[in-house]
Formats: sequence, C-alpha cells, structure tokens
Amino acid sequence: MPLEPYKRGNNWWVRGRVEYVGTPITDYYRRSIGTSSEAGARRWCIDEERRQIRTYLLGDEKALTFAEAVVLYPATPADASYLTKIVPLIGSLLIKDITPKMIKNLGGTLLPKASTDTWVRQIITPVRAVINNAHDLGQCGPIRIRGYTNEERVAQDLKRGKKSRIKRQPGSWEWLLKFRQHASQRHAALALFMFMTGARISQAVAMHPEKHLDLANGRICIPPAKGHAERWIDIAPELITELTNLPPLYPRGKLHRPENLRVFGFADRSSPRKGWNDACKKAGIEYLPFHAAGRHGFGQELNVRQPVDEKAAGDFGGWADTALMRRTYTHAEQVSAKVHDAQRRGLRLAEERTKIKL
Repeated sequence: MPLEPYKRGNNWWVRGRVEYVGTPITDYYRRSIGTSSEAGARRWCIDEERRQIRTYLLGDEKALTFAEAVVLYPATPADASYLTKIVPLIGSLLIKDITPKMIKNLGGTLLPKASTDTWVRQIITPVRAVINNAHDLGQCGPIRIRGYTNEERVAQDLKRGKKSRIKRQPGSWEWLLKFRQHASQRHAALALFMFMTGARISQAVAMHPEKHLDLANGRICIPPAKGHAERWIDIAPELITELTNLPPLYPRGKLHRPENLRVFGFADRSSPRKGWNDACKKAGIEYLPFHAAGRHGFGQELNVRQPVDEKAAGDFGGWADTALMRRTYTHAEQVSAKVHDAQRRGLRLAEERTKIKL
C-alpha cells in the first residue's frame, strides 16, 4: 500500500511503501514522523515519495554544490551577471538540499525593491537552468520552481510602492509619422522597419546588407532570436524604398571590415537610444521603447486596428504561438467608447423589439 499517515496518540505516524507505477520501491514504513499536524504529515509523505522516486530513477545523487553546477552551465553574459550575485548566498549548498521555496525567498534578499517578474527573470530562471543543466549531465536531480502568484506580486508591489506589469502603449502609424519628422534617417528607417515587420531591436541592428537584404526581389532576412531560426519575408514597396535609400554603415568603434557593415549602422541594441529619445522629445510625443513602438505596434495594428488573419500576422511577425501574440502583443484601445457604443446599439435593438423606451 502507498504511504499513509495516521495519528497515534498526539503524534502522526506513517505506514506503507513508496510505489512507482504501482510497484513498491522501498521497504515497509511504520514509524513516527515527528509532527503533530495532519498537514505536516501529508507534506512529509509527499516529500518522501518524491525523494525515493528520484533516487530510484536517478540513483543516489552526487554531492554536487550549486557553485559546481554553475561551472558546468554555459551561461550567457546576462545569466552570468545574475549568477554572480546568487552564488555567494547558495553556492556552497548541495543541490539536493536546495528547495524551490528557498530560491523564491532569495528575491526579497537580493532585490528587495524589484518586482516579482524581475525575481523570476534574474533569480528563478537562471537557478532553475543551472540545476536542470546539471541534471541533464547526470550530476543531480531536476528542480521545478513555480513563479509567484498574483497575490505575491501585488503584495510585493505594495511593499515597494510601485506597480509592476504596467500596460505597454503600442506604436501606431500616427506616432510613427510624427517620430520620423524629427528623427535622423537611420532612426526613422529603424522605426519604420520594426513597425512594418515586427522585428525586435536586436534583430534589426544585427542585419548585414549582403546577408540579410535582397531588395531586388523585395525581400529581407530577419536574423534569429529567442530560439527561432532566421526567416526570409517579402516586404512592402514603402519599406523597400526606405532601405534602398539607406546606405550601409560601419558602427562606431568597429573596424572597417566587410563583415562589420550594418544595415542601420548601430553597434548594438543600446546604440540608437539617445537619438530615439531626442526624436520623441522634439516631436512632442510620448516616449515609446523600441519593443513597444515596433513589435507591439505591429501586433496591435494587424490584430486590433486592421484585423488580419491571425495565422498570417503571426507567421509574418515570427510568432510560433499565435495565442502568445494575442495575449501579449495586443492591447485594449478606446475601451469606454467601444463599450458605450455597444451598449447603445443593444439598447436601440431592444427598444425596437419591445416597443419600450428607456
């Protein structure tokens, strides 16, 4: 029989065996588990079953510390910057002794004024990646760390006095036209390119004139990003003209070698920021970050303002999951006006049917 807690006097005991797919994998348990609460006893049984099943499947875990697991992990520069802050706190701990709750609690210790989304990105995600990479190498068991609940997010927002997950204002043709009036040629072309293709800023600045442009045939290649391979797409005549009139440029600080040429002439994703900010100020328009003006603007334009078949929009913009595109890259606009208009239409129809006036 599976593990079963039962009360004996004032304490809880456990009896039974740990089973895996209906087969017992441990000796029979009949002993006290040192707790006086039923919830604690059931929690003990769950933890013991997980530990025994993991040992059964993987064998005894090696005495690998978190710091040793970090050495095995091929960290990106961003991950490395996060891990250098985490290792001093848990580096000496054996991975088998690290619990999901322990990792979640690091957020308040390391980044007390950050949002829970930042905790996930800078703490939970890299720690989980390090441990699961070591698991893939046969060095330890895996770990599963859930994100924070809505209640935890709201509580942290109240504690730090700042709201997280502020809705992005997506780009629009109106915003883009005003921006381009006061932007340099390269910033204007960059903004148009991202808005019309849905490309990310990192993809745009990485583009090489010979590798990624085929303007004679009206197409361009979007560089790979976020696990997606590069892809060729046909572009509109307006964008073909824009890119044709934009001479390639060597980014500042780069050697004048053919491989260093860039379509937009920027060295990295941060390089256009100053000119971008200046153009927004001169135009007297709201500042929109690259991603909001470009990829979010693309998603909003095609899905909300100019409804297009979502499969077509998702394929052109590089979304493998159109549900993600709808959920993240579309935004409610003119909410009150749309709701009021719909209510008035419904009222008029009801008045006509019932012959009763409100």
